[in-house]
Amino acid sequence: MTELTADVLVIGGGLVGGPLACALAQSGLSVALIDGEVPDATLAPTFDGRASAVALAPQRMLAAIGLWPHIEPWAAPIRHIRVSDGASPLYLHYDHREVGEDSFGWIVENRALRQAILKGIARHGDKIAFLAPARMTHLARNPSDVVATLSDGRTVRARLAVAADGRGSPTRESAGIGVTSWKYGQTAIVCTVAHSLPHGDAAQEHFLPAGPFAILPLTGQRSSVVWTEKAHLVPAILAQDEAAFQRELESRFGDYLGDLTLEGPRFSYPLTLQFARSYTAHRLALIGDAAHGMHPVAGQGMNMGLRDVAALAELLVEAKRLGQDLGDAQILARYGRWRRFDNLLMLGLTDGLVRLFSNDVAPVKLVRDLGMAAVNRLPPLKRFFMKHAMGTVGELPKLLRGETL
Repeated sequence: MTELTADVLVIGGGLVGGPLACALAQSGLSVALIDGEVPDATLAPTFDGRASAVALAPQRMLAAIGLWPHIEPWAAPIRHIRVSDGASPLYLHYDHREVGEDSFGWIVENRALRQAILKGIARHGDKIAFLAPARMTHLARNPSDVVATLSDGRTVRARLAVAADGRGSPTRESAGIGVTSWKYGQTAIVCTVAHSLPHGDAAQEHFLPAGPFAILPLTGQRSSVVWTEKAHLVPAILAQDEAAFQRELESRFGDYLGDLTLEGPRFSYPLTLQFARSYTAHRLALIGDAAHGMHPVAGQGMNMGLRDVAALAELLVEAKRLGQDLGDAQILARYGRWRRFDNLLMLGLTDGLVRLFSNDVAPVKLVRDLGMAAVNRLPPLKRFFMKHAMGTVGELPKLLRGETL
């Protein structure tokens, strides 16, 4: 049977694993990238109806590794963010001009991101062995290397394995890395709508008792809706015919963008929080949802995964140039230290937001509304929150600064 060899084995070729493969290949490392999906199937409108927020710093990374030119035509800028609490007249408004940037970030449909990543993988065909669809049946983490066995009998040998295989990561589980997790009792209903009036590059987040209702700008006069609802109500909502579902949607959406038209199917995703108790094991690193999964309330899920990519790629490229073992425990420990605090901080912030806003208790509602109004009137604090959302706060790896490795 065929054995492939590479510097790094990446398990999972999605929105985080794909960019890591491209970043490493651009810097001369060889990568074996395993993914279980049929590549063309991931581009279909029926595969995944979600859109992702790409903050400013991760966008700089995507530009530095050559993916952004393929994404930009499908990227809608976020120039304004308005946060409101139910029917309260108090709100929080972020304006990109207050931080001197053209936008805070962009909203991009996931299928457009996947298409760009596939183009990047193809461009690095001399360095990336893309094995898809393929299923890994066993991963041996030996003293000096890792060996993956695929269902068709092929094997892949590398110095380090990176798990980018999602929240239910079989790779993480097989390594015995536990997770801390809890459910929110909420499910996100996701759909795309066209509207008769322009959105003005504004993202809206309405906090309702059942959870946040987000309206995210897409290219053209379209928006992505992330409607958080109590989990036990979602099956009945989704079972409605299109006219009844649209009436439910419009009652929450409002009429500020004119007439609405549903585009494509509806999707639903249960909402949980989880984080791995360790980001590394012997010759193994976790990135993206395999390491941490958060509520979409702040739109930071993919951004945190791309921050993992930037940190790990920088450490591995540096190790390769110094002739070090890419699976060395000290390199992996540096990665874990670099990323753990940043990720736990964001997990804590998003969890706090969900708990603070997903209720209608009068004293709590008053405190949070006054808090939003206070932030709105304190420019230094407001700018700090805006820069944090843009991903430009903290110790940034080179790629997040827009530099090549």
